[in-house]
Amino acid sequence: MNRAAFLDRDGVINYNAPEGQYVTCREKFQFIPGVEEAIASLNSAGYVVIVVTNQRCVAKGLLTAQGLDSLHEWMCRELAKAGAAITAVYYCPHESQPPCTCRKPAPGMLLSAARIHEIDLIKSWLVGDSDVDIQAGRHASCRTARILKRNEVPRDSADVFARSLLDATHQILKFGS
Repeated sequence: MNRAAFLDRDGVINYNAPEGQYVTCREKFQFIPGVEEAIASLNSAGYVVIVVTNQRCVAKGLLTAQGLDSLHEWMCRELAKAGAAITAVYYCPHESQPPCTCRKPAPGMLLSAARIHEIDLIKSWLVGDSDVDIQAGRHASCRTARILKRNEVPRDSADVFARSLLDATHQILKFGS
């Protein structure tokens, strides 16, 4: 069985769009410094790296599923150029209502990835920047790392708190499996 690092996208891999807006094209997609090094370090440590992201911009008609797939393919290619491999990208294209099984905090994306990629969820981590990310990780029996926004203080039950994916990765690798 493999162990995975499940990464949220917006706020973990790339900067969040301003409130009420969405990252829908390459021009709006800005990698957060250190992401390539963090993912490469997770790869080197034997983690399968999988992106799990809520993307309701599809349900809102701001981006097609094909457009989102294209954006994710580009993201993976750019990361691969720096030696950072993403095994797969899972996304929920639905609105928050009615509830579905894939939209975080539901664990559907993690459970699907675990089946397909033979992942031991108990030995895996979910890294996210919101309460719903941490809840999804907990619902899937993963350990969790919370990326804190500027001036945010820890207030949920994540196992690790960090200011960036690179910082979280250092802590995860010290934590061990």
